[in-house]
Amino acid sequence: MLVILTTLHKKENAVSIGKGLLKERLIACYNLFPIESAYWWKGEILEENETLMILKTNNENFDKIETFIKNNSGYEVPEVIALTPETVNNSYLKWVNSETK
Repeated sequence: MLVILTTLHKKENAVSIGKGLLKERLIACYNLFPIESAYWWKGEILEENETLMILKTNNENFDKIETFIKNNSGYEVPEVIALTPETVNNSYLKWVNSETK
């Protein structure tokens, strides 16, 4: 199982990406959180409101999800970070695997 983190400028964009990934069965579910971000970009510090997106999927789907996010995020350098949970509730893991291709 993978947990993928990404950030988007607008909630609407995150919802669109999430629904697209669900329809393709590349993820089992997603969560959205409003966040405040500060980061270096082209020599200056930017501060922005963004939406943090958490995606749950299987290991095999990372490349397809990364490509989908790159093509739809609107960012020149989108954040796509995959984390492998050390421990996952067995019934939840089965559900994630059954809902993804």
